[in-house]
Amino acid sequence: MVALSGVVAVVGATGQQGGATARALLSAGVAVRALVRDPQKPAAQALAADGAELAIADFDDPASVRMAFDGVERAFAMTTMTSGRGTEGEINDGILIADVAKSAGVEHLVYSSVGGAERHTGIPHFESKRRVEEYIKNLGIPATYVRPTFFYDNLLSQLSNFEASDMVVRLPMPDGVPLQMVAVSDIGAVAAAVLIDPSRVPTGAVEIAGDELTGSQIADVFGRRAAQPARFEALPAAAAGDDDLRAMFTWFSTPPSYQADRALTAELDPSLQTFERWLDQRWNP
Repeated sequence: MVALSGVVAVVGATGQQGGATARALLSAGVAVRALVRDPQKPAAQALAADGAELAIADFDDPASVRMAFDGVERAFAMTTMTSGRGTEGEINDGILIADVAKSAGVEHLVYSSVGGAERHTGIPHFESKRRVEEYIKNLGIPATYVRPTFFYDNLLSQLSNFEASDMVVRLPMPDGVPLQMVAVSDIGAVAAAVLIDPSRVPTGAVEIAGDELTGSQIADVFGRRAAQPARFEALPAAAAGDDDLRAMFTWFSTPPSYQADRALTAELDPSLQTFERWLDQRWNP
């Protein structure tokens, strides 16, 4: 693969993963075209201030997406079921991205999927990403699949009573089962490294994680940060919420679930964060 010299399109650049990828690329001196719905959004303006080119790309208007990919050398994309259109909407977005990348002659596409996507988990929002992966592969687009594990960011919503003496972390999975996790900023760093040099992932896919902790170990990290006792409380899978989340936490509860290549993750992202390091920077109790 030749060195990166052209423009990289970043789909969803004002979102968590897209924003992290765009910032990592800009920090490396790469020309970034940030694909956004609303260029006046503060997050879009912040990217522009950092040197990104803004391009409007509205998935309800495929022509705008095609225009945004014009002249792009490589691209980063992710899809989500949280757009209000569920997993079918996510699949349709992925198909549109792949078709546009193909017609634009994109040299390499990095698609942020999910850990375990290729292992037929039966989890709806994992299966939707698997279908996008398969579509990209069948089109013959040169691509790398970055497959993140559980986000550190999601753990903050599982914490309760941190103002009291009894700090509790609750998850719908048993204690003693390690959960692989990663920071969103590290997803961006890995994606940027692959976009700059896709040969660093010779298999074409990498499952990534920065840490692996049980529920009690997660609680201990929170406790150290807050300088007070903390404990883990295992909830039943039914407490996870909808069928999708219940399926995911049931999968977590039966190892092996995630199977990240932590050595390759660290090689791609030398600043890879443990959960404790990330929490020290992101949470002030």
